[in-house]
Amino acid sequence: MRIQPRQQLLEIWQAIGRQSFSDKAWEFGAGGDASSVSDAEQLLCVLYPATELPSLRLDVPDETAEDVLAALRGLGDSVQIPRKMVEAIAEFMGRHTEDGAPSFAAGHYIEALDTAERPTPEQYRLGVVDSYSLSITLALATLGFLKVFRRTLRRADLREMADKLEEATSLRLSAAMAALLRSFTVSVFEPDSERGRTLCSMVNQTGAPNRTVVQQLQRRLQPLRATVRDYFTLGLTTTGDLDNENLLFECGWSWGIVKGNPPVDTSEDVGFQPEGVAEAAPYLYFTVVALDGIADLFSDRTLTLGLLNEGQQRMAQALQLRWELTQQYWSALARFDDEAWPLEDIPWRTTDQRESAYFSLLVASILVQDLVRRRATDDDLTRTVAIMEELAVRSRTTRRMGRDDGALRLHDPGVVLTLYGSEELGPLLRWAVSDFSAQLLKRSLQLGGLSRNIGAHDRLIRLAERVMDHLWQRRIGDGPGTLLWDDLSAAYPETVPRPPRLAWNMTERVTECLVVAAGVIGQTPIRSPRLIEVATDLLSEADHLLDKEMMQLSAGGFRSVQDTLHEAEVQLQRARRIVRDRPGTACALALDVLAKLDGLAAARRAAGGRG
Repeated sequence: MRIQPRQQLLEIWQAIGRQSFSDKAWEFGAGGDASSVSDAEQLLCVLYPATELPSLRLDVPDETAEDVLAALRGLGDSVQIPRKMVEAIAEFMGRHTEDGAPSFAAGHYIEALDTAERPTPEQYRLGVVDSYSLSITLALATLGFLKVFRRTLRRADLREMADKLEEATSLRLSAAMAALLRSFTVSVFEPDSERGRTLCSMVNQTGAPNRTVVQQLQRRLQPLRATVRDYFTLGLTTTGDLDNENLLFECGWSWGIVKGNPPVDTSEDVGFQPEGVAEAAPYLYFTVVALDGIADLFSDRTLTLGLLNEGQQRMAQALQLRWELTQQYWSALARFDDEAWPLEDIPWRTTDQRESAYFSLLVASILVQDLVRRRATDDDLTRTVAIMEELAVRSRTTRRMGRDDGALRLHDPGVVLTLYGSEELGPLLRWAVSDFSAQLLKRSLQLGGLSRNIGAHDRLIRLAERVMDHLWQRRIGDGPGTLLWDDLSAAYPETVPRPPRLAWNMTERVTECLVVAAGVIGQTPIRSPRLIEVATDLLSEADHLLDKEMMQLSAGGFRSVQDTLHEAEVQLQRARRIVRDRPGTACALALDVLAKLDGLAAARRAAGGRG
């Protein structure tokens, strides 16, 4: 299917309007114990597109588009809709505040690894990186929304509500940033340990001796090691072992605040900073989630609107340093050997001996972000495109799912992550992630936006359209959550007996993908040097023939001929202006002019004139 972000987002908004609003008041989804993750995802399905895409904005009632009002008519008119959203966000802030401090409870998103057990109340209240990252995105969207919407408020009670919400949102943003700083970790290990041997075998694609691979790794990672040692001070405890350059290390985000990581020393109010319990080892999934949220802190919108205060800016700089270092680290592993990238050897194997195509997708996701950051070469892009296409096939996202197909586990129940350290508060917990197809769509679109190679760009867009086909099939057909996600059985009717269930995480992921798609579509078309040459040649011929026709025109020539030549001149002037950015359009204009001039010449010949 063709990806049409505006139309598809409005369809989602219309479905959310039916699902989330009762008597024009927001209803947070059920599903067990309250989850700040699920509730934030539900809000972001509306707020994120509304703040990222000007054509869908809700914060200026007089500028709200008619089709937007139609999609959200369950909330009211153009004045009532933004007020209802402010009320919903305020309810979220109150719902996830405990003892005056922001709460980042995962709630029903966590489960006991042993299904016969149930998490304790303390475990349900554990903060997770998903919540911290989503809270950053939600807080920045809210602050930007309020900054514009407040200008339209006249009533004192509404202005007071907006002020209180801004204060609560800023506190939640600060608390989430501090928690992300404390969830970052650097894990150091011996090259001859099980983890060290696993890492070396994963990056060793040429059969080189293990000692050689270790030396190459140490050389490649030495600048990153020095950065951690010399510049990481906020919220991180590192051991002296990092000074030992004979050791290897991993960096990234654990599933929550790492045990032993100290409170962030800042003048900014970040609320209560609880002790961490998470294992001091990075998880690929939570690392990708953290990187996505942190990127919003230094987006153009955040900087233009000035959404961060001085204390938040300091924490944002510390997070950006971790963001850059983590991307460089995993990108270096993914492309360790120029001849044969470890990432091309699917599935990726983590240092805890687990293998999955999902881990390959997560490493590819980090690589994509790094390629965007450093403006990748065409070779890097072409090889990454092939990896994305292979992952789409292996996951059966773009292929038929066979009976008893092992790829089904990527989607249902998804990849299960064990949250080590959680056993301190009860049974050992797990976190299941089943967003493979949505992650694949997002990264394909991001690569498509980065690529300036026409061939690679077209392959990525075709891949994205096929993945979108798959995801659009998975919308719920009827009942709770109609036309939202997720009904996996609709895509694989012969293999998935599971009934549909409303999943705000998948719905939010698809919404985010459509926002990315809108950004890609809004870019200037890729310029083809070959097409520029053709357009230039056509314009040269058209200019010459136009001059020739002008010479043939007598002072008493027909008015229609004069109009035609004037129109042709205007078209050629426009074509000259756009030939570098839109050579295809310039070709079309030049061809139209040539056809008109040929028509004039043919008419003159028929009348017995020269031509």
